[in-house]
Formats: sequence, C-alpha cells, structure tokens
Amino acid sequence: MEIQDSAYPYHDWNERISAECYGPNAVSRILDNEGRIASIVSNYEKISFNFGPTLLSWMEARAPETYQAILEADKRSVGQRSGHGNAIAQCYNHMIMPLADSRDKRTQIIWGIKDFEHRFGRFPEGMWLPEAAVDLETLDILAEAGIKYTILGPNQASKVRRIGIGRWGDVGGGQIDPTRAYSCRLPSNRRISIFFYDGQISHAVSFEDNVLSKGEAFAARLLAGFSDLRPWPQILSVAPDGETYGHHHKFGDMALAFALNNIETDGLVKLTNYGEYLEKFPPTHEVEILENTSWSC
Repeated sequence: MEIQDSAYPYHDWNERISAECYGPNAVSRILDNEGRIASIVSNYEKISFNFGPTLLSWMEARAPETYQAILEADKRSVGQRSGHGNAIAQCYNHMIMPLADSRDKRTQIIWGIKDFEHRFGRFPEGMWLPEAAVDLETLDILAEAGIKYTILGPNQASKVRRIGIGRWGDVGGGQIDPTRAYSCRLPSNRRISIFFYDGQISHAVSFEDNVLSKGEAFAARLLAGFSDLRPWPQILSVAPDGETYGHHHKFGDMALAFALNNIETDGLVKLTNYGEYLEKFPPTHEVEILENTSWSC
C-alpha cells in the first residue's frame, strides 16, 4: 500500500484507524471514579460486529495482535451466547449488491462465507450487506447459501403482518418496530430473518457528540429504546460504523465499554446477539422490503 499523506502520522488509513479504533476496542479501558483503570475489556466479546475480508487480510499481516484478539473474542462469545458467535460475515468486497448480476452476487456471498469459515472456524449465521444495500435476489442467494439473517435500516421496510395472517400494515418511512426479528418470504419460497436497527439511536451514536462523551449517557440512550408497552421480548439493535468507537469519536471505545459494563451490572436488560435471539424468539411477523434501497437511500 502506498503512503497516504492524509493519514499522517501513520503510513495509511488502515494503519491509522487500526491504531485509533480496531486495536483499542480489543483492550478498552474502564475507569473508576478516580480516573484510574478499573478493568480492561474486549468490546468485541460483548457486541455483534463484522469486518470485511480484505481488511482482515491486511490486519492478519500488519496488526496480528488485534487480529488474533478479534478471533478470540468471537470464540469466547460462542460460549457466552448459547453457542452463537458475535462475528457476522460480510460480502467479500464492498460491492453494492443490487447493482451486481446474479453470478457476482453469488460469488461475493460464497467468498464471504468461505473467508469467514477460514478465519473464525465456524459457519456464519448472518451476513452484513455493504451499505445495507438489498434486493430480493440478494436475500434469496443468502438463504440458499445457508445464511439465517441480515440487518437492514428501518427505512428499508415496506409492509408487516403476522406470519401468514391478516392484512399487511404499511411501515414505510421508517415506521417499523425495530425491537423484534422479522421473517421475509423470498421468490424461491425460502425465508430469511431480518433485523432492523433503531434508526434514531444509531444516528445519535454516530453523529451526536454528547452520546459518546460519557458512558452513562450512552447507556441511558440505549435503554431508552425499550418500552414496557411492548409485550414481547424486545431486542435493541444499533448499527453505527465500527470506526465510530475511537476514530470518529476519540475514546468512543471507552464510552462503549463503560456503557456495556453499566448495562450488564444493572441487570435491567441482557446483552445478546442476533443468533441467540433468533434461537430463543423466532419471528412471529413477516416483512416485505423496499427493493434497491440502502441504509441511506
């Protein structure tokens, strides 16, 4: 890789963001009231995450300690989450899938799965689509390959109903309730589960400075996504860029670590991942997506 001047004092942007974000999230510090280090934790052990295969290949060679820490965190999460790991696969390259032909879609998905198996030593349950860009054919190929779920933005849902029962309700414009999993029937009659992240909280984490300025504020913002008015077991999902935690927001990894520790200690909610939630609470509702959309457009 050539020197990238804009990444100074680092050689390139991979190196800089690894130092500011990927590495710190593997060994994040939690401070006590005196500002002393109370513990050092791996955020990867606590949250769902995905890395592109091309980035992981760079990391394996240039940041091997961080690379190994990520793999180990996933292994530990399997033991903590009923046999379901935190790591999520990704299409092999950052390809906008609805713009690809069928053969390239299949290649991206199969290569992403194979790379994941090679690195993490298990078959991936979920796959992240670059920019959450989606169409039905892409979802069908995911399901054909054995992928159980993906994650989309709330604006990408069109209609919802109980599985096989009643009328479809319009949830366009981001109105879908993001606190449950949904089943999506595909052209082949296969099904895939879809989680929709909480758009408002995700936006706040990514773009509002006050959320990641203090761990207590971050934890409170997350807990505000739950409601006693919902009678089902709720899941709260947020989907900011990983670089948010330490690169875009300095010390964001520490705010994340503190918030997760605060939530676990209080015991008001339980940390989980998508695979564990799906096993315990299969979808009761189905969704129709808006095709040829991404999280942003």
